[in-house]
Amino acid sequence: TVQVVKNHPDWPRPYNGITAITHGDVDRDVGIYLAESEQRSCALAAATSWNGILCTAAGGYLVERLPDCPPETMAHMERNLAKLVEMNGDDGGAALPTNLMLEGKTAVDIASILLDGLGMEPLGQLEPKPKCPCSAEKLMRSLRLLPREEVDTILREEGKVEARCEFCGTVYRMGKEEIEKNFLEASVDASNDTDWGKEIEDKSDN
Repeated sequence: TVQVVKNHPDWPRPYNGITAITHGDVDRDVGIYLAESEQRSCALAAATSWNGILCTAAGGYLVERLPDCPPETMAHMERNLAKLVEMNGDDGGAALPTNLMLEGKTAVDIASILLDGLGMEPLGQLEPKPKCPCSAEKLMRSLRLLPREEVDTILREEGKVEARCEFCGTVYRMGKEEIEKNFLEASVDASNDTDWGKEIEDKSDN
C-alpha cells in the first residue's frame, strides 16, 4: 500500500491516507493516491533511464489543478501535456520524461513546454552537484569514540590510521603524531553533537 501520514500543529490529529499499490510505478501509484486519498487533480510523471548500473537520466514533474483554475486554462494545459507526451516519444525503453532528458532537455525546458502560453517565469535554478559529507574531522571523531587503548593498539601496530569512505571512495590517512595531538587538544565529549559541532566551528574560526 501507499501510506502517507501528515501532521500540523493546528490539526487536532494527523492525516493518514492509504491507497493500494496498483501498478508498481512511482508516478502512477502516487497519482492514484493523490486523486483518491487527497482528492487532488494532478498530472504526475517520474522515471529513470539506465545503462547497466549507470543512471543516465532521472526526472519528473507534478502539475496540480488549483481550486480557482478556469476550464479554458485546464484545456490549454491538457494540450500542452499531450504535446509533451508526443515529444517524449515511445521507443519502449524510456518513460516520460526521460527520453526528453536524454535528448538534452533541462527541467526548465520541460516546464516551458508544460506551461507554454501560461506566462511561466522561472524563479530560480539549482545545479545539483555530488558532495559527500565525509571529512577528516568525522574520522577523528570516530577515533575519539573508540576506547583509547584500541586506538593506541592500531597506532602501535600500523603506525597510522587509514579509512575509506564507502560512498565517495575518498581515502583519509592520519599519522600517529596528528592523532595524539588531537587527543591532547580535545576539550569536549565527541559523543555530544552540540559540543562537537562547536569544537569544529571554533577550529574553523581559528
